[in-house]
Amino acid sequence: MTDFAAARRNMVDGQVRTADVTDLRVIAAMDEIPRERFLPASFAPLAYLDLDLPVDEGNCARRLLKPMVLGKLLQAAELEATERVLDVACASGYSAAILARIAGHVVALEEDRGLAERAKANLRGLANVEVVSGALTAGWADGAPYDVILLEGATEIVPEHLLQQLRDGGRLLCIQGGGPDAKATLYRKSDDGIGTRPIFDARAPILPGFRKAAVFAF
Repeated sequence: MTDFAAARRNMVDGQVRTADVTDLRVIAAMDEIPRERFLPASFAPLAYLDLDLPVDEGNCARRLLKPMVLGKLLQAAELEATERVLDVACASGYSAAILARIAGHVVALEEDRGLAERAKANLRGLANVEVVSGALTAGWADGAPYDVILLEGATEIVPEHLLQQLRDGGRLLCIQGGGPDAKATLYRKSDDGIGTRPIFDARAPILPGFRKAAVFAF
């Protein structure tokens, strides 16, 4: 039988801390939240490997981000305890559970109805998390503006609708691009517009609605 608590400590010490994640709040949350509970039973034994893991046995395109990637994105967000966060493509709710330990309020957005129901069940009892259903590309305007938006996967396009839902000083974090040159990217909104900064190399599946339109050459 897998010792999940020991595996979780090894994940934090061997994958997260060694990737220069020093934010003690992020480390504590990842050490406390049982990642295996957010995965199908068949994938639970793999919960603490350095992998993007499928959240649905019938849809392997939707995955939890690698622990190292999630930890570094959360650290780069520089979250404050009073801030509002939009977690886009929350899937089964793992990232929202971690965010709830750090931020003031989390809106967890999922367009897949089955995953949204699982997220609601997994996050039940967390008073500062709200699970909502809708198109990922549209964000959730009813809860805007947000201090931080986390996109749980890759995008080939600039997420314009999401950026519009940031308050001044707000940050959006995502993985930009779908190939070997993909980068974890930080967008920051200010009076001067939107600034963009690549922060580290990372890859993840491209989320529904976030692919570039196909261009046909004749």
